Amino acid sequence: MYISRGDDKNTGPDANPEFDRLIHVIEESDSTAVGQIFRAIQDGSDQQKFVEHLQSRISDHDKDIERMCNFHYQGFVDSVGELLEVRAYAETLKKEVLDTNEALQRSGQPVVKQANELQKARKVLLNIAATTEHLQTCLPVLQVYCKLNDQINSKRYYPALKTLEQLEHTYLPRVRRYRFCEKIAQNIPKIRDSIKEASMSDLTDFLESIRKHSDMIGEEAMKQVHERTALEHSAPKRHRSSKSDSSLTEVDKNSLEEKESEEEEDEEEVLAQDKVDFSPVYRCLHIYTVLGEKETFEHYYRRERKKQARLTIIPQGHTYDKVEFYQKYFYQVVGFFVVEDHIYNTTDGLASSEYIDQLWNMALSKINDTLTSNTACCTDATLLLQIKDQIVLFLKTLTSYGFNTTVISDLLVILKDQYNEILMKTWLRIFSQIFDEDNYTAILVHSQEEFEGIVQNFPFKDQDLRKAPYPKELPFSQFVPKVYRQIKEFIYACHKFSLELNLTDTEREDMVRKSTNVLLTRTLSGCLTALIRKHSLGLAEVLVQVIVNTTQLEEACIYLEDFISNITGTQGDNIHAARLQGAGIFRDAGSEAAEEIYNRLDHKVNEFLELSSYDWSMEDSNGKASDYILDIISFLEGSFKAFTNLPQKVAITACMSTCKYLASSLMAFLLDDNLCFISMGALRQFSLDVIQCELFVNSEPVPGFKDGTLQMTFVELRQLLDLFIHWDWSTYLADYNNPKRQYDRVTPQTAIILLEKMRDADKKKNLFTTFKKNERDRKKLMDTVLKQLRALTARPGLGH
Repeated sequence: MYISRGDDKNTGPDANPEFDRLIHVIEESDSTAVGQIFRAIQDGSDQQKFVEHLQSRISDHDKDIERMCNFHYQGFVDSVGELLEVRAYAETLKKEVLDTNEALQRSGQPVVKQANELQKARKVLLNIAATTEHLQTCLPVLQVYCKLNDQINSKRYYPALKTLEQLEHTYLPRVRRYRFCEKIAQNIPKIRDSIKEASMSDLTDFLESIRKHSDMIGEEAMKQVHERTALEHSAPKRHRSSKSDSSLTEVDKNSLEEKESEEEEDEEEVLAQDKVDFSPVYRCLHIYTVLGEKETFEHYYRRERKKQARLTIIPQGHTYDKVEFYQKYFYQVVGFFVVEDHIYNTTDGLASSEYIDQLWNMALSKINDTLTSNTACCTDATLLLQIKDQIVLFLKTLTSYGFNTTVISDLLVILKDQYNEILMKTWLRIFSQIFDEDNYTAILVHSQEEFEGIVQNFPFKDQDLRKAPYPKELPFSQFVPKVYRQIKEFIYACHKFSLELNLTDTEREDMVRKSTNVLLTRTLSGCLTALIRKHSLGLAEVLVQVIVNTTQLEEACIYLEDFISNITGTQGDNIHAARLQGAGIFRDAGSEAAEEIYNRLDHKVNEFLELSSYDWSMEDSNGKASDYILDIISFLEGSFKAFTNLPQKVAITACMSTCKYLASSLMAFLLDDNLCFISMGALRQFSLDVIQCELFVNSEPVPGFKDGTLQMTFVELRQLLDLFIHWDWSTYLADYNNPKRQYDRVTPQTAIILLEKMRDADKKKNLFTTFKKNERDRKKLMDTVLKQLRALTARPGLGH
């Protein structure tokens, strides 16, 4: 091959070695070096020369190419001729190849088809195998996910949460590359939140349900305590009977006690589990514990329960005069705290003891205030007794669950006082009605049945009267057995209130005795006093019979003592030393009635005395006693005959008091300052009246007086009248210093007053006439006697 030499062409006078070097570099270098050379040429100042040199170089190369082509032309011509010869053979060979290819294609099409089908089948098989492998890998995840959905739909949230934890930490990591697993993983927080919300929703429904059913739970709890208390009360009887049964061994007793204990536990389980479904609380607690939010749940639960507690302790409605109101209120409160106690015993810290104590202390004061204010309006003893029984059962129920009920227990003391006050008002009406309806006549019994009916209500022990034939008269009126029966009814009522108060027999007896004493000393005593002072009924009809009745009741008080001891169960040394004050009350009432008799007798006598109309200037007497004095004697005889059943002392005192009052009143007539004069005829008339009084006292109107005792009431009057009528001044003055004088009860002062009235009468009589000699002598004697009497009064120690 011909190769031109650059050295031959660059030897001219215009040759530039630098341009040759650059062109040489351009020819042998890459495009980067060419760019740098062009930049260098561009930056230089010989660009035109370089272009010219480059054109010269190109011309040289063209000449070299032309020479080379000329040199190889013949060989090229020969090669073309040979190629034309081969062309014919190539056409034939091409045709044969195409035919062969066509035949091969025809014969290979079935093979290719089968191969394609085989390839597809292998791909399908591989896909199936891969799919099976992937499905087997994903199937546990899908199964767990389906299980999760089933648990959520069936509200088994706690197992669902456990399943969710397994799905998240065990199964999903194995198939993390699958997109559906990513979706599941993204939904796990939402599922967890939905479980939490669903469990909280169930808890909310539970709290609402338990709020509505608290009264049912409380009713069941109080019912069980009531039944347990009834068994405890009957236990002593069982124990007493078991002691007498030798076949019952200690092992049998222990087995029986264990069985009873198990039955009580079963009852509590029925209350806590069968009556109420607590699973929402447990479920929600477990869920929040697993989620690490136990404190949040506890805070929410306690907050909601505190709200419910505030609603529970506020009574619903305003009907306080029915025991059902208190029952429902107690059921709600007990039900609420029974639930809390059960939650406390079956969970770990959800309802702590501090929380329950705080809740109870908050409710305690409100419950106490509610009961205090509502029971204060009660005026029905039966209702208050029912309320007290409900409060006692309420306290026992809460105490059995460990709650401190001392504050509410103190309320029972207030209720006891209120109950007693209501009873006092009730029995005040009863006693008043008995006294108003009584006829105050002795009971007349016609048959044994009537008699037995009376003695069943009143302990009448008069054996002589029992043996007397029918009809027979009892000393007392109807109000005695009625009052005695009502006192026993009151004791029964007080005893009912004392039951179930955890009092000993002695304490219960003391409580009943105190209340009974208040009834006797205040209520019954007040009624008796009002009866005694009542002026609308007659003397014999009321006061005499009242004294007889109170005497009978006083004697019967010992049986009330025994009655209290019997119903309270106190025996022997346990019997209270303090006695009922009934005997003293009835004794005082009898004394007051007696005093009223004395006063009324005096008052009646005084009414008769006001009817007297003496003519103090009369010349001589009428020869008979005054009508008013006869009326007085007749009245006193009738009154004292009605004293047959009175105690002898009362009858004697009444008779003596009345006679003294009559004597003193008659004496007051003579000594009255408003009476200026008295004639001798008036004194003789007055003496006739006094004689009637003396005859009355001599007739012994009331048996039992000692000889001469009653007659002494009119001795002073008799001596005074005899002294003036017989004008026996010589004897009076001569025997004045003698202790056994005839007119020992006439004082000089009394004699002076009466003598002056007689002198004035004589003056009035002879005011316009001349005194006769005997009248002058009488006047001189009067003056002499008055002078001597005044002398006696002036002597020290002799004035009386």
